Amino acid sequence: MADQMYREYILDHYKNPRNFGRLEDADISHEENNPLCGDVVGMDIKTRDGVIDDVRFHGRGCAISQASASLLTERLKGMSLEDAREIGKQDVLEELGIEISPARLKCALLALKVLKVGAYGLSQEDE
Repeated sequence: MADQMYREYILDHYKNPRNFGRLEDADISHEENNPLCGDVVGMDIKTRDGVIDDVRFHGRGCAISQASASLLTERLKGMSLEDAREIGKQDVLEELGIEISPARLKCALLALKVLKVGAYGLSQEDE
């Protein structure tokens, strides 16, 4: 029963993605793709005093990759960039709430990869 509820939760985020679109003048903007399945996720982040003020994602792909991006952007708003960098694979998988097969793992973690590359890239430019 819980598995079905999580499947509906994922489909809702896929069909009605939260924070979908682009941000003008983003402090962080990065896009990645999964060449094996064609998923694409990009993320635009605005920060203020080291805190994520706003975030949007764009892309196309399977329900898992797009729902994962939607869920991640909801979590990021108001979070410090430092805390965002600490989000890991297990955090994303727990948020999805269903067992992800090894073949779909890259789909589920694509948005996290975009966040990590983008967030660490900003840090390197600032130093």
